[in-house]
Order: sequence, then C-alpha cells, then structure tokens
Amino acid sequence: MEYTYEWSDFVGNVGVVILVGTFALLQFGKIDAKGFWYSFNNMVVAILLGINLYYKPNLSSIIIEVFWFALSIYGLVRWYRSRSQEHVDG
Repeated sequence: MEYTYEWSDFVGNVGVVILVGTFALLQFGKIDAKGFWYSFNNMVVAILLGINLYYKPNLSSIIIEVFWFALSIYGLVRWYRSRSQEHVDG
C-alpha cells in the first residue's frame, strides 16, 4: 500500500506538535491542567486531528478525538465558571 502525504496529514501533524508541546508544558509546570490553555490546546488538537481523520478515517482514533474534544469543552466551561465565580466572590 502506497502512502501519500496530503495537506490533511500536515494539519494532523500540527495537532500532534501542539499535543506534545502542551503535554511538555504541563510536565514542566508551565501550565495548569485546570487552566484555560491546557483545555483550549487540547480542543484545538482534537479539531486538527479530526480534520485529518475526516480524510483518512480510523474509527478508533475518531472515537478518541470525539471524547478528547468533548472533555476539552468541559474543561473550558469549568475554567470559565470558576473564573466567573472568582469575580463574584472577589
């Protein structure tokens, strides 16, 4: 089977770079796992990898990205609510 590198592969690879970079920032203590950037970056990764998976489908990876996206949205909502609550309490 021949493999061709398409634009969608590039988009997916950008997502991989963001994923690895975000994980590194988390491990180095530069971002908070409950903060905005962790969830936002993970949402962007799910979108970028989802684009690649649209053109080169793999069911298991699609399932992972759907949950990754949903959990990232949950994290962003939770971050927003905690931030809003700080303004009310503060």
